[in-house]
This record gives sequence, C-alpha cells and structure tokens, in this order.
Amino acid sequence: MGSSLPAKEANLFKVIVKSYETKQYKKGLKAADSILKKFPEHGETLSMKGLTLNCMDRKSEAYELVRRGLKNDLKSHVCWHVYGLLYRSDREYREAIKCYRNALRIDPDNIEILRDLSLLQAQMRDLSGFVETRQQLLTLKPNHRMNWIGFAVSHHLSSNSSKAIEVLEAYEGTLEDDYPPENERYEHGEMLLYKISLLEECGMLDRALQEMHKMESKIVDKLSFREQMACILLKLGRFEEAEKIYRSLLFMNPDNYKYLIAVQKCLGLYSENGHYSADDVERLSALYKSLKEEYSWSSAVKRIPLDFLEGEKFQEAADNYVRPLLTKGVPSLFSDLSPLYEHPGKANILEQLFLKLEDSIRTSGCFPGSSQMEPPSTHMWTLLLVSQHYDRRSQYDIALDKIDEAILHTPTVIDLYSIKGNILQHAGNFSAAAALADEARSMDLADRYLNSECVMQMLQADQVGLAEKTAVLFTKDGDQHNNLHDMQCMWYELASGESYFRQGDLGRALKNFLAVEKHYTDMTEDQFDFHSYCLRKMTLRAYVSMLKFQDRLHAHEYFHKAAAGAIRCYMKLHDSPLKSSAEENDELSKLPAAQRKKLRQKQKKAEARAKREAEEKQEDETTSTNSSKSGKKQQARPVDLDPHGEKLVQVEDPLAEATKYLKLLQNNSSDSLETHILSFELNMRKQKVLLAFQAVKQLIKLDENNPDSHRSLIRFFHRINNLPAPGTDSEKLIWNVLEAERPDLRQLHGKSLVEVNINFLEKHNASLTHRAAAAEMMYLLEPDKKLQAIKLIEDSTNNTASGNGVLGPIKEWGIQDCIDVHKLLDTVFADQDVANRWKVRCAEYFPCSTYFEGAKSAITAHIPGSTSESSPENGDVPSPQAKLEGDTHSLNGTVHVVDDLSNLSMR
Repeated sequence: MGSSLPAKEANLFKVIVKSYETKQYKKGLKAADSILKKFPEHGETLSMKGLTLNCMDRKSEAYELVRRGLKNDLKSHVCWHVYGLLYRSDREYREAIKCYRNALRIDPDNIEILRDLSLLQAQMRDLSGFVETRQQLLTLKPNHRMNWIGFAVSHHLSSNSSKAIEVLEAYEGTLEDDYPPENERYEHGEMLLYKISLLEECGMLDRALQEMHKMESKIVDKLSFREQMACILLKLGRFEEAEKIYRSLLFMNPDNYKYLIAVQKCLGLYSENGHYSADDVERLSALYKSLKEEYSWSSAVKRIPLDFLEGEKFQEAADNYVRPLLTKGVPSLFSDLSPLYEHPGKANILEQLFLKLEDSIRTSGCFPGSSQMEPPSTHMWTLLLVSQHYDRRSQYDIALDKIDEAILHTPTVIDLYSIKGNILQHAGNFSAAAALADEARSMDLADRYLNSECVMQMLQADQVGLAEKTAVLFTKDGDQHNNLHDMQCMWYELASGESYFRQGDLGRALKNFLAVEKHYTDMTEDQFDFHSYCLRKMTLRAYVSMLKFQDRLHAHEYFHKAAAGAIRCYMKLHDSPLKSSAEENDELSKLPAAQRKKLRQKQKKAEARAKREAEEKQEDETTSTNSSKSGKKQQARPVDLDPHGEKLVQVEDPLAEATKYLKLLQNNSSDSLETHILSFELNMRKQKVLLAFQAVKQLIKLDENNPDSHRSLIRFFHRINNLPAPGTDSEKLIWNVLEAERPDLRQLHGKSLVEVNINFLEKHNASLTHRAAAAEMMYLLEPDKKLQAIKLIEDSTNNTASGNGVLGPIKEWGIQDCIDVHKLLDTVFADQDVANRWKVRCAEYFPCSTYFEGAKSAITAHIPGSTSESSPENGDVPSPQAKLEGDTHSLNGTVHVVDDLSNLSMR
C-alpha cells in the first residue's frame, strides 16, 4: 500500500489507513489531502480518501473519489478492496464480492481481502465459495485457530459434517497436551461440544459418547455437557443411564418441561399425539405422583398430568392444581389452563369445577370439603377465572356478568378491567374494549404492558390518533413515532396498518406494512457482524443455530402478516386506482361554481394545516436533536419525506409490487392457506392462468374442505370455461396443460361445476361458512338462482355446539363468520334488504356487537359502582410520570383504598 509514493508520503498513507481503522476520520482526511497536493492522481490515496468520506456520510463524494482512484490505478488491489468495502457498507454484497475477487486476482494471498470475502460469502450463503476461501486462509495461516474453526464451520454449513469433524480433529492434533491455558478453557470446551454435536448429527453416537467421556475434564459448560450426554444416551437406547442424568437435571430445575418429557421417553411413556392407553396413564400418574412428593414446589409436575388424565381423575387433579393458585391470586391461571380446552370433554369438566368452587366460596367462604376460610380475594380471583372460561366458550353475556361481579367485589384490581376489555373485544364492542383498557392503564401509569395493551385495543377500535398519543408516552424525547420504528415495535405497526387498511387509507397502511418488512431486512443484515465474532469467541453451536434461524426468518408470523397486508393494499390499488390530478380537475369542473369554490377552500385549508403541522414537528425534532434531557447532543435523524405513504400508493404497476412480496411468502410460508389464496387472487388479476391454477392445486392439497379452496376451484374453472377458444401457440399450450392436469383433480371427475358445488354443500350442510361459499358459487354459476342462493344462507341454523355449558347453550356461529356473511350479502349479492335481515338476526346472537348494532352495543365500558361509564376517547393522555397522591387509586372520580396489598401484589 502506498508503495509508489516517496518515503514521506508513504508514511502519510500509513497514517490514513491507521486513522480509518481507529475512526479518526478528520486526521485521515488531512493526511490524504497532504498527499494529493503533490500527487493529485494517486489512485490508492483517492480511494482511501473516498472510504474515509463514506464514514463521514458523504457518500456521493466517496463513490466519485473511489471510482476516480480505481480508474487511475486498475492494477491496485487496494483500490479494488476499498471499492468492495464501499459496496459492503451500502449492503450491495454481490457487487462487493466482485470487487474482492478482482483484488484477489492482483494479490491472491492477501489475508485481509480473503477474510472480508469469506464474511460476505457466509452472509450470502455462497457455501461452496465459503469453503474454498476458508481453505485458502487456512493454507496461508495454519497457526491461527480461527482459520481452522472457520474451515470446519464452512464444511458443516455445506452439509458435510464428517469433513468438519476431520478438520477439528486435525486442529486438535496440532495442540499440545497441556492445552488449553486457563484463560482459553471455555472457548476450547465450546469447540469440543460443537464437535460432539457434529458427531451426533452424523449419527456416530457411540463415538460421540466416547469423546464426551474422554474430554469431560476439558469442558467447562457442565450443564450443556450433561444435557447432550443424556440426549445421546436416549438415542442409543440406554434408557436407565439417560434417566439417571435427566433426574439429576430435574433436581437442579424441576420446572423444566424438556427434562420431564425426556424422563417420560426414558420410561417409554411418551406419545407425540398425546394419546395414551389406560395402562400408560396409570404408570404416568404414578410417575408424577412420585415426582410431586419429591418436588412439591414444582408447578410443572402438577400441571403436566392434566394433559393425559381423563374423567374423575382429571377433575381431581385440576381441583388440586387450581385451588392454591386461586388462593395465591395468579392472574395467568386461565392462560395456563387454556390448552386443555382443545381436549374433548375437559372444558365441561372445568366449567363444573369452576362453578362448584365459586358457589362454595360464595356461600361458605371455603373451598368444597375444606373448613379453612379463604381470604376475600379468593372469591374475586375465582370470578375472574369463571369469566375467562365463558369468554373462551363465546358465552359473552355470562362472562360479562361474572367479571362485573368481580369488579364490584374488588374495584382496585387492574387485571379485571383488562379482562373485561378482552371480553368486550371478543363480543364485538371494540370502542368499549378500548375505553376499559384505557381505564386499566390509568390505574398504573408506570406499567408499560398495560400501556401496550391499551394501544392495541385502541387500534382494534380504529382510534389510531389516540393510540399513537398513548404509545409515545413510553418513548424517548424527540421524534416519538420514529422511536417506535427504531425499537422495531412490529405489533404496533401491524395493528396500525390493519386499522388504516380498514379505514381505506392505503398509503398509511402500506407505510406500516413495509416498515415491518424493513425490520426483517435489518435483522438479516444484523447477522453480518457475527460471522467473525462467533468464530473468534468460539460460540459455534449458537452461531450455527443463529444461521439456521436466519434462513427461516421470513417464515415468522409477523413478516407473513406484513407481506399479506402489503399484497392486499396493492391489489386494492389495482382494483380502485387513484385518480390522477387531471381526472380530479375534470370532475371538479363539472360541479356548480359555488360547490367548486367550497371544495377548493377546503383543500387549501387542509394543505395549510398539514404544512403547519409538518413545520411544528420539524421544529420539535430540531430542538430535541440539539439536546436531550441529560443535555447531551444527539445525532440528527433523516427526515421522512413521505410520512403518510402518499408516494407509496403512486406506483405504476401495483400488481408487480405485490408479486415481490408474494414470492417471499411462497418461499417461506408455503404451508399457509393464506399464501396460496393471495397467489390465486393476484394471478387471476394478472391473467397468469397457470400460476393461478398452481395456487388452486396447492389450496386443495393443503385443505380441500376449506371454503376458500372451494371458491378458488370453482372461480378458476368457471373463468377458464368462459374464455374464448385459444388462438396463439402460447394459449394453446396453456389449454393443453390444463386439460392434462384436470383429471388429477378428484373433485372434478366427470362432474360439472354445478355438481361439484352441490356435492360440497351436501358434505358441509351444517356449516355457515361452507353454505355461504356454496351460495356464492351458485350465484356465480347460475345468476338466475340468486334468490335460491340467498335462501340457502338464510336457512342456515345456528346449532348448539357439542358439550353444552351448565349456564346456557353454546352456539356454533362465530361473530367474524357472521360479519363476513353480511358483507357477502351486501356486496356480492347486492341485496340491502336481505343484508339488513341478516344484521337483525345476528344482533340477537351478538347483542354487544357494534357492527350488528345489538341491544347492548350502545353500552360503553360501564364500570360497576362508578359514577361515569367510560374514559374519554380523545383529549390529553396523562404521562406515566404523573404522580398518584397517597396510596390510593383514582377510579372515575371514586377513590378506592387497596385493603389487602398482599393479595393484589401477586400480578
């Protein structure tokens, strides 16, 4: 580097490099300018100056200088290396790899360039290139531990675990007998555990066990060592030895479900589907009875038996499990029990048990069969549990009665208001749910969870402005909305996006959905720094696990929701494109002069208000970036030039944008019905017949009985049947493919689409959603049978579900299904009278629903015993720093003293 310069300038060049490495950019810039005064066209100096400017956020100048430097010295590996570093800083990894390869053509043995190239190859999962580069590094510097480990990991990632083991063993052969020294024992132990995991992965279990016994003294992480040994013994079928280790691990942590399940496997008492014979249940009961005697404080050994016990034994075990938790006052008890509702019959047993406990405490103050008096709070916690039970079973009236009784009993327990808000939300009254969540939040202004729950309820009620004001109470000073983005608060962005979508504001909806997508891009980029760090620190098992997690990152639920939301926004933009300014002016010119003038005045006022708000916000940001509360200067953040997503909706081809996100879903969430439903809808709009047919086949493969799968099948072939005869060669080819594939669809064998629809209806005649899908397809196939199709929906019966409740029948219809049917009648069938009749009918089933305007929908968040009914939906939101006077909580103007803090503090 700098070899073509005189001695003085060569030393200055070394100063530039050192200043860059130590982040003393001004000093480096000064040294570069000194060289360029004498040698203005020196390529390497120009490149290094550009790299320094890039670190000072002067990117355009940086690229210009680096390209100029490269042009002046194409044979310099430094110029190519710097060009690659510039691309890498902008996440242009493929271009950076090209630059590194050009640099290596000039200097093939440059360690730094090879190391940088290997990091990019790991990032881009160029695994064959990664192996090659790590091998070259090892050849050049075999005395460096990191090169051995990197070469082994590269083979592991390339699915060549046996070769990785050979490399690690070769590395161990270079070590002395007394290795490792005291300060490297942990790193060496991690390498040994990684090697053992590779042996296990290759199926060499006996050899792995021998290695563990041999290297036990050198492994520092004894917990991981014992867990891995027990796992290997279990796989080898040496159950007694494995059980002994797992029981010793249980002694350390008796609440670890993984250890308890492993003990079951050692005894041959584990079933993947959860079904056990009567003999197995007896043995399991005996096992957990002995464990309960040994670890009486463990909640896991008391909870797990509830999964396999049945009948009276289940009731007895549930009774013993629930009682102490009700006495203690554990708000999460129902969340713990909720998986049991998936087991047939257990929900009814739990209902009988809960009501029996409630009745006994109400009448005698004791649990059934006990003479010990319970504290007053036990009755309140029992009422809370009962209300959550009925909420789960969709018996919202009973749930609300029970929760109101609990609030009357002890009005100062915050959880009661949160749960009542959840019940109202499930019952369809979102505004009342939001008001109750705000009431709960106001009772403890320093609780971030309550604040977040309140924000979520407000967004469900489409109170976005108020939700944002509430959310930013827990953000830092300055640009508070950007703080939510910086914290990657994805639940907030998803809920905001869904709310804006419901309100028809596609710009803001897209803004939020794409923000979530960016978070996942950032997470992918964040792994870059770990490629060198983990090899240096020898955290190899965690590193490989992290890489595997990154490979399936986009399969996460939040990304799926964001991508699906963005696709829906783009499809809606395609269906209802925004009007251009010329079209708006044409429509405006058709209006009367007075009305036109009024509209223009409104537009001007709105523009002026938006401009004023933006200026005020900018002033606030400038003030906050200059100094924070601590008086420290903060870095100015870039200004968002499109805060409302107006530019996002101004796309020329919305369907092309949607296709980008659809491909990500198809690659990462191919087992989701929603992915293929979106694929079908999108490709039907794009008139991509074969891709739409592929989506139909996937839907039928995943769930042929799903109403949306049936809709897609009928809609597709109805569309195909109505197409004109193929004319071009490509159309004929598509037609031939469809004719060849059609016999593979079992539903269509020798049947017309009308017959397919009738068979589907006969098969699912008792289901509302299936009847609605069949009716919709009947109207599509035979438009003259509209009245018959409507009658098919109206004749649906809300049957009583299996396992009726003690306090009333449990109906099958869900509120969202009924809303979907109402929208179907209102839009597809376009019959307002029928839609109104359906609305009146559903208002009887869901009296709290604001959508159906039920009899109780006008009731707001009524709080028993209080003078007011709800919190205000607008206005100032108190900050969490607001101080509460004394030891009392203010609740709607009424002050309630907490009588028994010991019981209420358990949350």
